[in-house]
Amino acid sequence: MILDSKIPEGALAEKWDKHKFNVKLVNPANKRKYDIIVVGTGLAGASAAATLGELGYNVKAFCFQDSPRRAHSIAAQGGINAAKNYQNDGDSIFRLFYDTIKGGDYRAREANVYRLAQVSVNIIDQCVAQGVPFAREYGGLLANRSFGGAQVSRTFYARGQTGQQLLLGAYSALNRQIAYGKVKMYPRTEMLDLVMVDGKARGIVVRNLITGKIESHSAHAVVLATGGYGNVFFLSTNAMGSNATAAWRAHKKGALFANPCFTQIHPTCIPVSGEYQSKLTLMSESLRNDGRVWVPKTVEIAQRLRKGEITVNDIKEEDRDYYLERKYPAFGNLVPRDVASRNAKLMCDEGRGVGASGLAVYLDFADAIRREGQPAIAAKYGNLFDMYAKITDENPYEKPMRIYPAVHYTMGGLWVDYNLMTNIPGLYATGECNFSDHGANRLGASALMQGLADGYFVIPYTIGDYLAQTPYDKVSTDHPAFKEAEQNVKATTDRLLSIKGNRTVDDFHKALGLLMWDYCGMARNAEGLQFAKQEIRKLRDEFWQNVKVTGVNEELNQTLEKAHRVADFLELGELMVDDALNRNESCGGHFREEYQTPENEALRDDENYAYVAAWEFTGVGNEPILHKEELKFENVKLTQRSYK
Repeated sequence: MILDSKIPEGALAEKWDKHKFNVKLVNPANKRKYDIIVVGTGLAGASAAATLGELGYNVKAFCFQDSPRRAHSIAAQGGINAAKNYQNDGDSIFRLFYDTIKGGDYRAREANVYRLAQVSVNIIDQCVAQGVPFAREYGGLLANRSFGGAQVSRTFYARGQTGQQLLLGAYSALNRQIAYGKVKMYPRTEMLDLVMVDGKARGIVVRNLITGKIESHSAHAVVLATGGYGNVFFLSTNAMGSNATAAWRAHKKGALFANPCFTQIHPTCIPVSGEYQSKLTLMSESLRNDGRVWVPKTVEIAQRLRKGEITVNDIKEEDRDYYLERKYPAFGNLVPRDVASRNAKLMCDEGRGVGASGLAVYLDFADAIRREGQPAIAAKYGNLFDMYAKITDENPYEKPMRIYPAVHYTMGGLWVDYNLMTNIPGLYATGECNFSDHGANRLGASALMQGLADGYFVIPYTIGDYLAQTPYDKVSTDHPAFKEAEQNVKATTDRLLSIKGNRTVDDFHKALGLLMWDYCGMARNAEGLQFAKQEIRKLRDEFWQNVKVTGVNEELNQTLEKAHRVADFLELGELMVDDALNRNESCGGHFREEYQTPENEALRDDENYAYVAAWEFTGVGNEPILHKEELKFENVKLTQRSYK
């Protein structure tokens, strides 16, 4: 299989504008003849459905929540990047492009990333017009703050609620099209299979989560906007409902899955407090603007602290190691997420971690409060401080926050070309469920940027190019391909309900998550990955023999929902391990212990691994086939990443 990325010819800065002119168009009178399915209504999905509806297409939008307002995009806190250069501090489209390529450790496509930087400036105008209440300076201009991986202030924000406010903007645009009748909304409905006719995506099979009814929906094209797969680790910052089923079922129908092992570990999360937890809580990276990260200078002091012999306020300034400022003076506490996460782990591995478990470091605001005053800090981060206080019963204004890295985002996803179409004609993937823009490590505040860029400004152009070459003929849901897909979904559902084993779905999910975190998490090595592969296979075999799924299909059955999703995670986990084993280098969030510099930094192998690893499904338990898309860097120089 030859992977054609369809990157336009010409200069980097001209590719997107030329491509928009060259794509084929569907005239307004013909748009109403085409049906488009959008699965997922977070930022990428809601913005795509709203924009496609406004253009005149007939859109069906699906989400498993009771409302698009509950999409996980709502949980994003810190901000959204855009190269507006309002601060006049040297930002530009090219600098945002460069920071994103470098932050991803040179494992992303130049053309896609540059386009992302280009359209970022339009996103802010779009959202302001929708009424998104971005923070503003005293004079009324939009405010910006800095984020990890950049030396300029380009992040627009609405306190610590940026994702929620942006989603409300997209939701209002979506509701407008629902009212006009151009978008039909299907809440509490989960996609369980992709339907292909004559080699093209022509619809989906879904389960009504209230009644259990299996239904088919036909369209001329399908857009997946279903988020990432971080919950394969069980404990992550994702909502508990976040899953990989839609993307994974598409993968099993032939869509290539790219760079699955590229997982982002966020450095600023509230540490695990017990086995009872079902998810982890993110504390925005924006806190690292004013908070200073540190641990005790010696193991002895850390031990006394953990035993309760001293308190954090007893530790003198000279006994504190502000290790990010020490090791990376140019960026300090604003190094990218993978660098900050890895260094936090190193400090704890040395025995200098804090908290009862020793698996935490401090994020301290004392200097900022002295410098600016508590009201100013509360104005910036008040809701985040309140959230931390409610969860930990500690006052972050009076003592430092305790933070530790946690799984947050996935850079891997379905392989797409420049048009965001997978290798299956008519199947598109947008936002976090594709692989295209972040390489091996996503910079903070870039997820919201990508989701809205794909939905508002990319897919409306590129899907028209495909539809303009597609006949108006509709495929009936009575077609044998739909009936076969429905039968497969029903058979899987019946099989899950018939096992009647002794272990709960959550028990299997926790076991898988622990394997993934221990052997394919922040640090990995060949021996551990090989062990994990065998253990995942054993766990998957036991799942299909001993899982306990209570209830029946014809009702609200959340255990059955989770069983479908965990069955997919058990297959995806093995592919993630395969991908990590294949990549004999360290890059970004993928850190192989065998490949590191003397300073414990990621050591890339550009000669052998400067490619996108796109995997083809060959059957459960069979070895997947690797396809490579070579990455060409014509506008940036491949260098050892340094933030010193």
